[in-house]
Amino acid sequence: MPRRRSDRGSAAVEFALVLPILLVIALAMVQVGLFARDRLLVEAVARAAARAAAVESDEGAIRDQAVAAAPGLDPAALTLTISRTGTRGDPVEVSVTYVDDVRVPFVEWLVGSSVTMDTSASARQEFG
Repeated sequence: MPRRRSDRGSAAVEFALVLPILLVIALAMVQVGLFARDRLLVEAVARAAARAAAVESDEGAIRDQAVAAAPGLDPAALTLTISRTGTRGDPVEVSVTYVDDVRVPFVEWLVGSSVTMDTSASARQEFG
């Protein structure tokens, strides 16, 4: 009877070939989760800034309240644009742009070094 060869060596080679792909997929899923969290925070910044812009005109105070609404975001990468039209009862619109850097290693080649997120919110002015 001929001796049967073991399959353990081929299984180890197959695992070694598939492992890097599985690791990159897992890391990419973590990065997508971070992007989703940051997107929700950017929307929270827009809402907070619109609420603040509705009751006051000081852009520094509006920015402070917006940054306080999303403590996980980098304030240096956050850009606020406030557009006012008219007086009391008319809308004020706040546009927010956030440049989110890739933080998970080995994923940068998939999505680039950063992702730009844009959103806006509006509210009615209560002064003026």
